[in-house]
Amino acid sequence: MLKPWFGGLLAAAVLAWGTPVMAQDDGEAAGAKSAEEFVAGLKFREGDIAVPKAHARFQLKPEFRYLEQADARRVLEDLWGNPPDESVLGLIVPRKPDLLADDSWAVVVTYSDEGYVSDEDAAKIDYDKMLTEMKQSTREENSARKEAGYGTVDLVGWAVPPRYDGSAKKLYWAKELSFDGNAEHTLNYDIRVLGRHGYLSLNAVAGMSELAQVQKGMQDLLPMTEFDSGARYADFNASTDKVASYGLAALVGGGLAAKAGLFAKIGLVLAKFWKLLLVGVVAIGAGLRRMFGGKKEKPTVS
Repeated sequence: MLKPWFGGLLAAAVLAWGTPVMAQDDGEAAGAKSAEEFVAGLKFREGDIAVPKAHARFQLKPEFRYLEQADARRVLEDLWGNPPDESVLGLIVPRKPDLLADDSWAVVVTYSDEGYVSDEDAAKIDYDKMLTEMKQSTREENSARKEAGYGTVDLVGWAVPPRYDGSAKKLYWAKELSFDGNAEHTLNYDIRVLGRHGYLSLNAVAGMSELAQVQKGMQDLLPMTEFDSGARYADFNASTDKVASYGLAALVGGGLAAKAGLFAKIGLVLAKFWKLLLVGVVAIGAGLRRMFGGKKEKPTVS
């Protein structure tokens, strides 16, 4: 079942649909200058990056830079027209391509403290079966989207099949999505790093044509991401620590419905694919929740 915050954020997201990005203000030339000045004013960090709210850190190599929460939200909300989202902790930005390039991409950093996620189901997950069920659920929701006057969305398949590194406690996968028959498919690349009290999410969205560079970049980031000592998966204390009510399968199958990163990612999509529809994205989550025991809920607009 969708959580109470979902409807409110959806309403905010729909209202934000009409918000222009900075690069479109005052004509193309003035907009480009404004965007360049905006990026020049950002405070990029390098190297060892602490993320206190997640009890984690990044050891970034020179090919990546980091924006703290305030600047990350400025990029997502002011530059890319994303609705406000306090769950965003930071943004990892490749040096090349830069933020204003047509093929730009970035990694939204969020954290869930819902508890220790057991990986006991790791070897039992049938990802082929999961994909079939996810596709079916997505197709079923398209009728509701059409009735509401919105475009359709289809889960094409795995752009990168799910893989779990049991020793590093890191899970990653990527989906290929098609919005309303758009010729340009969308890439949704996810990494989850499991910790003692929850998991760190790294989410990137781009066009499928950028799969090669995004996949390489996300794979490069994997060893650069760790929890602090005391907050690592191995530090879990069964007698005192909270345990999440779901396992790895829900992280993959319900990825688009999870609070962490959902609305942050919408801004990345909108920056490049203005024909995408917010309710279309959200309805995928509604369908996926049904796979894990929740009742069917149609998308609504407040």
